Amino acid sequence: MTHGSLFSGGGGFDLAAEWMGWENAFHCEWIESKRKVLEQKWPNAKSYGDISKTDFTIWRGRIGILTGGFPCQDVSLAKRMGNGQQGLRGGRTGLFWEMLRAISEIKPKYVIAENVANFLKINAGADARTSLTEFARLGYNAEWRICRASEVGAPHHRARLYLVAYPNSVRRQKGQTFFSHVHEEASPIGWDAAGTTISLIRGGSWSTKPPILCVDDGLPSKLVREHIHTYGNAVVPPLVFKIFQGVDAHERLVEAE
Repeated sequence: MTHGSLFSGGGGFDLAAEWMGWENAFHCEWIESKRKVLEQKWPNAKSYGDISKTDFTIWRGRIGILTGGFPCQDVSLAKRMGNGQQGLRGGRTGLFWEMLRAISEIKPKYVIAENVANFLKINAGADARTSLTEFARLGYNAEWRICRASEVGAPHHRARLYLVAYPNSVRRQKGQTFFSHVHEEASPIGWDAAGTTISLIRGGSWSTKPPILCVDDGLPSKLVREHIHTYGNAVVPPLVFKIFQGVDAHERLVEAE
């Protein structure tokens, strides 16, 4: 599978694609510092900046799976007061329309979109319905699910909406889902004797990292802010990996038939 990512951020989707053994063909990230990290990590991938100024037609028919965690600033619960929650009408979350343009130009077989769980509720559900209508207009069916990082063993919930879009020609049997590899929520939580590792029933264990804001780590404050911003917006690669496994399992099933 050949993978391209939009709104790439810290490269969470790209990293999961690498774990799958897929080729990362391109990424698109408008923040220069993040784009430089992506270019260093995947030097063979084409690097783009502003999605609204990028022509993706050269990738038509060349991308198996396109991903994008389009901006959540106009959907986030943190902006539920005043006029903050503009949804798809907002200047940031409204970049979803640029993602749709990219999809129409690239025509990937699969699309995985990600946003905060509140996207399903914003504007009384109208934006979610609009997104499904637009995917259908481009010839895609879709399934979606609220997935939590704790489902793959992380010590926090981090609920996010994931949507997998696929061509109408792809037929799914009753009970089949691209989320079949994502487990139910893992519990209970247990600490080891040293208090350094959180272990859960499913998903293995996650070692804790030094609290970057609580120690004298010697890092410039600007670098700290950039890291926290990247972590805050990032997808959880192990969770994405599980969704990718669902896509791969379907592809293998089709090949076997």
